[in-house]
Amino acid sequence: MKRSLFLYLAKKFLYLCIMLWLISLITFGAIHMAPNSFFAAGGLNPNMTPEAIDHLKSVYGLDKPLWLQYSDWLRSMLSLDFGVSFASGNPVIEEIKARIGVTLGINIVSMVLVFFLSFYFGIRSALWGGLYEGSVKQLSLLSYAMPSFYLALLLIWILGLELGWFPMAGIEGLEPKAGPAKWFDIAWHLTLPVAVVVFTGFGSLTLYIRSLVREILKSDYLFFARARGLEEKILIRRYIYPNLMPFVVTILGLSLPGLLGGSVILEQIFSIDGMGLLFYQSALSRDYPVIMGILVVGAFLTLLGNMIADAVLLVIDPHRRR
Repeated sequence: MKRSLFLYLAKKFLYLCIMLWLISLITFGAIHMAPNSFFAAGGLNPNMTPEAIDHLKSVYGLDKPLWLQYSDWLRSMLSLDFGVSFASGNPVIEEIKARIGVTLGINIVSMVLVFFLSFYFGIRSALWGGLYEGSVKQLSLLSYAMPSFYLALLLIWILGLELGWFPMAGIEGLEPKAGPAKWFDIAWHLTLPVAVVVFTGFGSLTLYIRSLVREILKSDYLFFARARGLEEKILIRRYIYPNLMPFVVTILGLSLPGLLGGSVILEQIFSIDGMGLLFYQSALSRDYPVIMGILVVGAFLTLLGNMIADAVLLVIDPHRRR
């Protein structure tokens, strides 16, 4: 049994390495096939001579053949060295480390709230039915259809501009604070972005969980459990939660890439200096090392999420092992 588990995890790790290599190859090729470049005429300084631009390309190794550039970048990537940013001159890994914390913080808090709300409303609406189920369904459909950028602008206008309850941009006030007051100030500034992510994210998951619970309620074992007169909380804990967990773990694994990739628009609107804004600015300036570094980190999170989900599913259901 231990040997089969080891072989299964080894195959999964090999699959992760192969897929990460293929993604890095496709990312590198797509970036270098894109029109124009950071070093195009006028990209840095309209007064720069072609000789100066050629010198910069040699400094960054862009005068080498593409296959040699890729092999050098791949070797450096294995040691988490994604090169140097064309725009700032700082190492790409330092640019990512300086901004990844706020993006992960916003999205992890939002994801926890989304799962909590989706579980509560999805299960309760399926169990209670009637007007409650109809109200939850309508709210979920509104959440599913609501564009995040529109809701963000709406909250900024009403709660920020008209009522003045929340800050409209940034993650800290103009006057720096220390200790608990600093964390309270950050939480206050990030309330609106988190609210946008939670409201636009919980609807589809709530409808999905409601549909799953309705299917579980049709099962024979739950019919007999109800016939025995078990309380609702016991039904949820013993029968509904265990049958929901495999589906939820799969969704959770697929949600990990969104921790980095889903913040581009919101961070631009709320002027939050995170990974999304960094990716947007790098794309505008064609800062290829930063773009490739962010894409590889996102791809790694995607594959890592799938591996974690598979490992948890093995613990829940060992019969999935092959």
